[in-house]
Amino acid sequence: IIEFSDFQCPFCARFHTQTLPLILDEYIEQGKVKLVFRDFPIQSIHPNAVPASVAAECANEQGKFREMHDILFENQNEWNRVETVDAMTLFSQYASQMQLEQEIFDSCLTNGKYIEEIKKDLDDGRIYGVSGTPGFFIGNDKVGYVELKGAQPFESFKKIIDSQLDA
Repeated sequence: IIEFSDFQCPFCARFHTQTLPLILDEYIEQGKVKLVFRDFPIQSIHPNAVPASVAAECANEQGKFREMHDILFENQNEWNRVETVDAMTLFSQYASQMQLEQEIFDSCLTNGKYIEEIKKDLDDGRIYGVSGTPGFFIGNDKVGYVELKGAQPFESFKKIIDSQLDA
């Protein structure tokens, strides 16, 4: 499953809290499916989305992408409507809670170290026809991919995943 997502998108947060746990239980933790997260921050409507993506990438440097990913979605209401500088302060606090190497994280975040990589994800998503978030491509190069748009219920994912696994 390739997921194109925006940390500030409420539908992406809904997917994270309602659908992803079921996909994790039934497929990912069983080793049947891998999930690849790609950044697709829609800056025009989500001004804190790029800094949130940078925060996740900076946490990834220290092996904590999943933890930062989860904190960003779970606390979205805390940082999504504040000024970007305040959001970045919150991201730094999350890093501290996660016991990341603070100076390395803060330097990475304030320097926007991963902006080019995030832009590449965004460009790839546009090439693949992603127009909103969350957007998913389920499959592989051998069986092909099925696109699924939006925060769909688990059953929608299950139907596609099972048919792709049987292909």
